[in-house]
Amino acid sequence: MERSSSTERFQPVTSEKSNQGVEVTPDLYCHTIQIVNIIFYGKPDEGDWVLIDAGMPKSGKKIVEAAVARFGSHRPPKAIIMTHAHFDHVGGLIDVLEEWKDVPVYAHELEMPYITGKQDYPQPDTLVEGGMVAKMSFMFPIEAVDIGERAHVLPTDHSVPFMQGWKWIHTPGHSTGHVSLFRESDHALIAGDAFVTVKQDSLYKVFTQELEMNGPPRYLTPDWESAEQSVKSLAALKPEIAITGHGVPVTDASWLQIELDNLANRFKNVAVPDYGKFVDG
Repeated sequence: MERSSSTERFQPVTSEKSNQGVEVTPDLYCHTIQIVNIIFYGKPDEGDWVLIDAGMPKSGKKIVEAAVARFGSHRPPKAIIMTHAHFDHVGGLIDVLEEWKDVPVYAHELEMPYITGKQDYPQPDTLVEGGMVAKMSFMFPIEAVDIGERAHVLPTDHSVPFMQGWKWIHTPGHSTGHVSLFRESDHALIAGDAFVTVKQDSLYKVFTQELEMNGPPRYLTPDWESAEQSVKSLAALKPEIAITGHGVPVTDASWLQIELDNLANRFKNVAVPDYGKFVDG
């Protein structure tokens, strides 16, 4: 596995909920690292579990510590599922794979170049309409990581490895190979950054984690037409529980469906920025 000094550089942004976790359901645990969420799937007393996403740069040790606290020592995950591979979702991946040496990593086929060292992401849009985080985004690394043969493509039947009852849904826009995960039995949704429950462009709201329905982070979303269609496809599922890549988990089904429907119906007005290089071409 190859390291990149850029993708491993600590990013000086955080929230007041950093290093805190919440059990959303008995088998879904959301843990915040600085400004992003990682998710543990699995019940602590039943053995097998899965990690969804791998946090901020330099967060590998914190991810392992949180996993040990929930599942005990010497119990690596059965797999790591990537919603996408932006720096804040892949930042701890190399380090956790050194700790958990035989754990496979699954991502969408279109996301594979970003975890096998073949392609870098587009530069963030520092001039996009938005708040201070967009202006700071020039610091965010875009370089691919390379995990080599540990990278696997998600199954073509849309099942999720080691997550029985879940299916993955291709939700591009924020990245070409972005996926969300959905469980029909309780309408639980792991949305990644297809939409988020915090105004990610506002440094103040990122810190306070004020609950608010928003589209994907503006400074790193290159395809707004696809992003809109992805939100509409997720709203059509009528989720009752949602964990997003940024922001607090939502278990109020009424609030979630009303706000997500509103986002889907008014996406061009409330999510798409008025200006920016990904909007203006």
